[in-house]
Amino acid sequence: MVGKALQDHFRCPDGLLDFEINRELSRPEGFFQFSSGATCYGRSSSGIAASPEVQLTDALADVSTSNGTVKLTFDPDEVIENLRLERYSKTGWSAYDRVLKNIYYSVRPLTTRSFRRSIQKLRASDWQKASFPRWPVDTSVENICEQLLTLTLRAQNAERIPFVWFWPNGAGGCIVMTHDVEAEAGRDHCLALLDLDDSFGIKASVQIVPEDRYEVSAEFLTGIRSGGHEVCVQDLNHDGRLFDNRGEFRRRAKLINRYGREYGAQGFRAAVLYRRPDWFEDLEFSFDMSIPNVARFDPQRGGCCTVMPYFVGDLLEIPVTTIQDYMLFHLLDERSIDLWKTQVGLILAKCGVASFIVHPDYILEQDTHAVYLNLLRWLKQERASRNLWFALPGEINTWWRARRKMHVVKRGDSWRVEGEGSEQATLAFAQLENGKLVYRQATGANHATPSI
Repeated sequence: MVGKALQDHFRCPDGLLDFEINRELSRPEGFFQFSSGATCYGRSSSGIAASPEVQLTDALADVSTSNGTVKLTFDPDEVIENLRLERYSKTGWSAYDRVLKNIYYSVRPLTTRSFRRSIQKLRASDWQKASFPRWPVDTSVENICEQLLTLTLRAQNAERIPFVWFWPNGAGGCIVMTHDVEAEAGRDHCLALLDLDDSFGIKASVQIVPEDRYEVSAEFLTGIRSGGHEVCVQDLNHDGRLFDNRGEFRRRAKLINRYGREYGAQGFRAAVLYRRPDWFEDLEFSFDMSIPNVARFDPQRGGCCTVMPYFVGDLLEIPVTTIQDYMLFHLLDERSIDLWKTQVGLILAKCGVASFIVHPDYILEQDTHAVYLNLLRWLKQERASRNLWFALPGEINTWWRARRKMHVVKRGDSWRVEGEGSEQATLAFAQLENGKLVYRQATGANHATPSI
């Protein structure tokens, strides 16, 4: 079925979306556009390029329609999966980069924090040169989905298309706070940080390194959970080598899975956001939080180009969609929340999830602590002025799995959202207003009179 990714994204009525690939696709994969703001990677009969840094062919120009069917020159499911799984960057590491990485982690224990920051700044010094993924937020996946739905509305001469709204209770977007504990100082500061989060009405997940970095006591884990926060596993020992080769990954994955069971953790995150999504099948977790939206400052470049959760097999990926505190403070030398605010604005414009990584270790100093306080204050204001869902990763996982099984069906004269958990769901409509796709929630929560 062409268009499965779009169906999964919107949860439209079954059989409503109709796409067809009308030409033989190119054998090699490459880059092209699908309207402005949507960079694609895959096979296309409209023309492809080896790099996203050149003028790209726009496949939108070759779209045609017939009897309600939208005919494309590429497979949207293939393209969306290629973006989400970063297949456009292959493994993300050249042979030269792998050698430098191995040298860095071999000598890292002998270096000072100041020296490591200098190396990291040098590594990230070219961050402004790349055009893809787009900085500071890349929404290529959302833009592709919106363009496909726009084409469907026009091809079917439809007034509107119903779908299951993205978040529970009609929330316009989602905010999730996560804390990765790097060392003993961060562990010792963690519970106080969670108390600070609580004072602003925010619950957070805490990612624990199980081995080598610090002792993980039962009392520490209980202290996290007793406040309504969440425990997740972060890597195995944070040595940067989790994904060096498949055999070693499988060995470590067994230990990581054991710690997950011991901690009662549903979620996982790899240290330094190193990742190989095609290896995730060895992890026995319900969700992962290792793939950034755009990895402009991370050692492993790339990005999933989406601000929505998505499934990698049966593992839910909750992408990291904002810059980490370490990069903000120590690579950009910023002491304001302006970039975070810009990113959140772009994310919420697509009804996405704004996910933060703030390390207890890196907000111990007065200046960085003050920045985090400003972020909490601003998020509290946004919560009061917008209908946003502040959620734990585990809650996002529960909702997204329930939503995946919901359906929009016609019962009598009304559209309804049905399925387990649909009492929290909101029926919405995609429609064109002045030629632009907009979303409108139904006034009757999860049901409304049909009109398509």
